[in-house]
Amino acid sequence: MKRSLIPLLVIGGLIALIFFWAIGFQRSVTGLNEGVAEQWANVENAYQLRADKTKNLVEIVKGAADFEKTTLTEVIEARAKATSIQLNVDDLTPEKIAQFQEAQDKLGGALSRLLVAVEQYPNLKATDAFRDLQAQYEGMENRIGVERRKFNEVARTYNTRIKQLPGSLLAGFFGFTEKGYFKAQEGTENAPDISFK
Repeated sequence: MKRSLIPLLVIGGLIALIFFWAIGFQRSVTGLNEGVAEQWANVENAYQLRADKTKNLVEIVKGAADFEKTTLTEVIEARAKATSIQLNVDDLTPEKIAQFQEAQDKLGGALSRLLVAVEQYPNLKATDAFRDLQAQYEGMENRIGVERRKFNEVARTYNTRIKQLPGSLLAGFFGFTEKGYFKAQEGTENAPDISFK
């Protein structure tokens, strides 16, 4: 073998090594991205279930003729806003996640105020349909919390992979961008004021 071929073989070997490493990176991050997409679908499903149940809750509460209309209107408007925000899995930027979360938090807050206001209406509280929905609501909120936590976990794994060297060198080339996280509502770091009158 000629000595002039040795540098060409070494260079060719390095190029092949880099090529196969890049393909391996692309395949592994694509798999992580699909995990993020799957978990995002679970988050959306949990929120959709809450939106669907909210519609039923509103209809039951509407049956109480003297019920506070402003609280009910707030829930209806918050539900409409929350269901109008649709995110594509390829566009889960921190800003878009924050916008989605804000709309969902407003719906959650409106629902909480509705459930507190219902306490003043014993006839409504006594209906089986309302009691069932109230129990389902608690379960839905727990499920949303679990799905959001799982989403943050898979997004962290994905984000870590595309931000660490040497993956960060190829992430932009293959079009992989950072995914956003769900965060706690503003003010949740403060303990609630509880007073007994």
